[in-house]
Amino acid sequence: MNIAQWLAASGRLHPHAPALLNGTRVEADYAAFARRAASIGAGLKRDFGIAPGDRVALFMSNSTQYLECLYAVWWIGAAVIPINAKLHAREAAWICDNAGSMLALVDDDSAAALSAVMEDLPDAMQMLSVDSAGYRLLQHDDGGTPEPLPCDDHDLAWLFYTSGTTGRPKGVMLSHANLVAMSLCYLSDVDQVSREDAVLYAAPISHGAGLYNFIHVRMAARHVVPESGGFDANEVLTLGRELNHVAMFAAPTMVRRLVDAAKKRGEIGEGLRTIVYGGGPMYLADIRDAIAVMGQRFVQIYGQGESPMTITSLPRSWHADTDHPRYLERLASVGTAQSVMQVRITGADGQPLPAGETGEIEAKGPVVMLGYWDNDKANAETLQDGWLRTGDVGHLDADGFLTLSDRSKDVIISGGTNIYPREVEEALLTHPDVHEVSAIGVPDPEWGEIVVACVVREPGSTIDDAALDSHCLSAIARFKRPKRYVFLDALPKNNYGKVLKTELRERMKE
Repeated sequence: MNIAQWLAASGRLHPHAPALLNGTRVEADYAAFARRAASIGAGLKRDFGIAPGDRVALFMSNSTQYLECLYAVWWIGAAVIPINAKLHAREAAWICDNAGSMLALVDDDSAAALSAVMEDLPDAMQMLSVDSAGYRLLQHDDGGTPEPLPCDDHDLAWLFYTSGTTGRPKGVMLSHANLVAMSLCYLSDVDQVSREDAVLYAAPISHGAGLYNFIHVRMAARHVVPESGGFDANEVLTLGRELNHVAMFAAPTMVRRLVDAAKKRGEIGEGLRTIVYGGGPMYLADIRDAIAVMGQRFVQIYGQGESPMTITSLPRSWHADTDHPRYLERLASVGTAQSVMQVRITGADGQPLPAGETGEIEAKGPVVMLGYWDNDKANAETLQDGWLRTGDVGHLDADGFLTLSDRSKDVIISGGTNIYPREVEEALLTHPDVHEVSAIGVPDPEWGEIVVACVVREPGSTIDDAALDSHCLSAIARFKRPKRYVFLDALPKNNYGKVLKTELRERMKE
């Protein structure tokens, strides 16, 4: 099935339902959204020679045109390569070249950036800006077919490149069937969706936020791009009030900023019905603070690009079950396996471990990728007998709740003992003067590695090493406490908001 059939169906069944909004302004209903996708797709085929199976890059900031372009590409049986607009043009050009992109759909800013690195782009690749008169003509061409081109379930639909914090990114191949399974899991494991709802794209559509478009298209809900084009906490709070029934995906760092803004405004996030968080560690102290300020509107998901948004979930019912004797333990977890997934923990020998033991997290199910694009070595390392080796470390309890420790490469081995940075970070974040923290391992001639805590203080705080050391000793074992504290103005992060521990380790070497 071509997933664009969901848009075609909503266009027929709910033609007058508002579909694409810029802020609170409706730019297209579902009839117009479907017609534009068909017309633009026909233009891509006619004017640029895009054929079924071709790859088309999308390198632009969030906009309603982004969603039109996605469905236009699928309408004619081609595949999309969503590229984060914050990447450097050379990084984007490398992705286009690696994927063999035939066309890049861009905005004027990204077109100018790519034009400066033409030598790195595929020779045959063309560009079309959504800001151009040519694109506007395609929007209103009315030359498309009423139905998308039929596709096989396992045809490539979404070619997502990992964030590449170490080495070159890898292209994750997601099929139409992968995306359908992921979307249906949303209804059973994350949240319900109706035509009254609005999905807000405050995070990049090229990443997790964009993947939740599908189920909202199927249910003929509203798709809202903030006027700022990105995440502004005050804008999000205002849009929640104005639009009502708003759902959004947010990285934990975004949740933290949203909660801080709500505190300052004396608000609780009215109109924001569901905030799905994931994509990085949500510390127990932070989610407890978020619930205290904004109430029970939070859902956690755990996934990877290789199994997008769909390994485990912790729905709002578990966030709200405060009477359970292990409530805090569950709140600190990432929940249980989503409906179509199996999750297990394996040891160094690759064999499953019993409940309670820590090892590598593996996942299996119909959302797991087809494989990496043109990378047999990575496929052999990551996919084994249908199981996805996530590279994450954690443990399952007897009820199936999964708790993450860290990425396997981030585990600190000090004096022959494994220390999980997240435990150290969780302890330090309970101190009121600690705003952010990242714990890393630094080489040491005596211990092999020592724990170093990179700390961002709360504004105005003068907290020192001794106070933090005393606080750690009250919460975690002595051997886990940091041997050094380094105070920074900010933690280095990639374009998806993840802390770059590799960069912190490099800084410590210097």
